[in-house]
Formats: sequence, C-alpha cells, structure tokens
Amino acid sequence: MNKPFRTVYTGGTGEITEKKSRFIANVAPVLTEDDALEFIEQLKKKYWDARHNCYAYVIGPKDEIQRCSDDGEPSKTAGRPILDVLLGEEIHNTVIVVTRYFGGTLLGTGGLVRAYQSAAKEGLSCSTIVEKLKGQRITVTTDYNGIGKIQYLISQLGITILDTEYTDIVKILILIPDDIYTEFIKKTTEATNGKAQVTEDGEVYFATISGQVEIF
Repeated sequence: MNKPFRTVYTGGTGEITEKKSRFIANVAPVLTEDDALEFIEQLKKKYWDARHNCYAYVIGPKDEIQRCSDDGEPSKTAGRPILDVLLGEEIHNTVIVVTRYFGGTLLGTGGLVRAYQSAAKEGLSCSTIVEKLKGQRITVTTDYNGIGKIQYLISQLGITILDTEYTDIVKILILIPDDIYTEFIKKTTEATNGKAQVTEDGEVYFATISGQVEIF
C-alpha cells in the first residue's frame, strides 16, 4: 500500500486563550534539523518578551528525528504534548513552536498539557497540510493505434497526464502512484500487444493541492 506522507505545505499561526494566558502556535515545514532550529530561534527573537517558547519537531519519513522542549514549563507539560500532536496526526517534516504569554493564573499540569495540545492543533488547522504520494514519472510511447487504449487505461486508473507529444508517434508523460505502477504496465502491455514502450523518468513525491498536482 502506498501510504501518504503527510506534511505541512505552508505553515500557519493559530492562537488560543486559557485563563488569560495566550498560547500562540507557529507551524512550519522543515527538511532538516538545522531548518527546525533556525525557525525556533526566529520565533524566540520575535516573541522575546514571552514567558515560554516551547516546541517540538519531527523529521524523516519514519520520524527518525524527534525533539521537544518545555522551555521552563513543568516537565512533559508542553514540548511532549506538542510532539504527541504531530505524531498522533502522523505529520512529518514539521516544527511547531507554541509561545505562552502568562496571564497570571496557574493552569496546573493537566491544564498546561491540554492548552499546549490545543494550541498545536489550532496552529495545524491554520496551516496547509498535504498528503504526498510516492510515484514514478514515466513516458509511454505508442503508435496511433494504441493511443485510445492507453488513454482509456489512464482514465480508468485515475492517472495524471503531465504532457502529450504528437509526431509520427505519441509520447505521453504521466505521473503514476507506486501502488498501481505494476498494474498499469501489465494492462498497457496487454492492450497494445507489447508494442507500447515505457521509459522511467524518475521517482518522485507528488500531491494534489487546490485541485492541481504538484511534484516535489
């Protein structure tokens, strides 16, 4: 099964208030740990007058890198709850910084956990999250006798056409998810009696964003 790789496409900012304390969550996509640390430092400078700038980030397709910080809050009441939101939502390559402006009322450990989790979720709800699929860019070359059959297969399987070139032959550049790649090749071979040629142009991740396919 081609499991989607969920990640933040564009970050956002969300805010909640709990007993007069403000919790401001800023979210960003990151590819490396250095990216995450740079973003965290930027937020610490921006909110230099805040009581706490707590954070968590996960990096890698299997969350190989996981870090979090309570930044002065009681142990495991801030950073870990933010991290749990990322892990629970299965969102990768993402950093969340939750800034707290103290409102004068203590929330207790349970209250802090709920507040930081709620803020993290609000930050994510204000971000654009995409589901990247792993696939292949391939070119199918056929004569005009086979084009109708191949176009039918492409439509039947919901495959994205990136480009089509018509000369004395037809070349179709398509984007195909890994989990239907073998099926498509088999059906293409059968439909054209092995006359169609398939050339791999490279492995990619792609996602549909606002109705448009984007390749990463």
